Amino acid sequence: MPGHSPAARRTVLKGAALAGAAGLGAAACSTESKLGHAKDPVPTEAVDLGAADAVPVGGAKLYREQRLLVSCPAEGQYKAFSAQCTHAGCVLDKIVANEGNCPCHGSRFDVTTGKALQGPATVPLPEVQIKAENGNLIAGPDA
Repeated sequence: MPGHSPAARRTVLKGAALAGAAGLGAAACSTESKLGHAKDPVPTEAVDLGAADAVPVGGAKLYREQRLLVSCPAEGQYKAFSAQCTHAGCVLDKIVANEGNCPCHGSRFDVTTGKALQGPATVPLPEVQIKAENGNLIAGPDA
């Protein structure tokens, strides 16, 4: 930019980069994105999650496509929760040290109870019915 200092130009470029990054964050949380928030944060019909032994005893597994989080506190026992953050509806992206992480605003949830551990979310993840049947996990109504 003629007549402008290099520092002013850098400030404008930084602002443009930040605006672009903000747009990407909004897309990740939008209803238009594949894993954005859904109208119903819990399944409205039974969902087959596959092999029950894919969830480690004492650990948890995130099923992002199905928007579910499943923990296995003891052999043959399972607990399931919606993996849609209760703050803004983004889908959790990973589990670290038995905490589900929301990539949009940093909320963290206990994978064994669904309790919000770190805000901005304050409401726990909704519990989802789950059962093991013929070696597979089935989640949702009537599970």
